Amino acid sequence: MNDKLKLENQLCFPLYAAAKEVMRRYRPLLDPFGLTYTQYIAMMALWEHRALTITELGAMLMLDSGTLTPMLKKMEGDGLVVRHRSDDDERKVIVSLTDKGAKLHDDIGIVPDSMGACVKLASEEAAQLYTLLYKLINTLK
Repeated sequence: MNDKLKLENQLCFPLYAAAKEVMRRYRPLLDPFGLTYTQYIAMMALWEHRALTITELGAMLMLDSGTLTPMLKKMEGDGLVVRHRSDDDERKVIVSLTDKGAKLHDDIGIVPDSMGACVKLASEEAAQLYTLLYKLINTLK
């Protein structure tokens, strides 16, 4: 058998398995807040910027509008965000936090600490992994 076709020699498999396991660990932490992981990262972007166009949010999260639009519609229905057309350019849709969405920031702070406890990497290892993953992402773009 060709060694390059062995599962143990594939970089893609441990990336896939690790991502799947991390998402599994996030679920019970986010469920009490009514958020999926994708909604959580959208909220993190909005907590940082307060308001973003859908294009900006999609670029930050590396998601297309086909994924973002239904997610944001659900989040709007849950009272976390509002969407409105830009006054300057009506082609742009801006997503903003509601008061409820902004308040969630204070309540959800336990999630990163809980995930950090699950991962069990030294801070230097976590920083190295972070750097390598973004290097991979940027190489593949």
